Amino acid sequence: MSDLFHAIYELAWSLVSLAVALFSLVLPWTPLAAWVAFWLFAVNWVKLRETLAKGGWVGVALIGAMMILVWGSVAPGSGNFDFYGLKVSNFVEKTVYVSGLLVIMFLAGALQLSGFCAGWMNFEEPVVADAHGHHGDHGHGHDDGHGHDAGHGHDAGHHGGHH
Repeated sequence: MSDLFHAIYELAWSLVSLAVALFSLVLPWTPLAAWVAFWLFAVNWVKLRETLAKGGWVGVALIGAMMILVWGSVAPGSGNFDFYGLKVSNFVEKTVYVSGLLVIMFLAGALQLSGFCAGWMNFEEPVVADAHGHHGDHGHGHDDGHGHDAGHGHDAGHHGGHH
């Protein structure tokens, strides 16, 4: 009977050791998995694509540049980094990493737009009832002057400036 308990104890210890080994293997990849999951499942890429097409890509590029500058300044490292056999400087390394994150972001968007994960997400927006309980333009119609004088119209001959 003692041998049975000892075998069960050894089995439990081995399972705990296996769980710790798997956890230590998966833990460093958790931020990347969260990045992929966010851009794949939490972002409506149909709307984001429209925003990017209207000029939002400039904002993404500027945010990426700020990520590189801040990350390179906050965590400068001790010198040159060995990146796949190449010796690169701190900001070049951060540029490669940030570019990789942006590529992963856009690949997740391409997967979502292709319909690969359509069964796992629903971006239908609920119909919101009028908060005031009544309809109308509340005096904000298009016939209002919007702060302009009546004699200060928007005719074709008026090109700005005051006379």
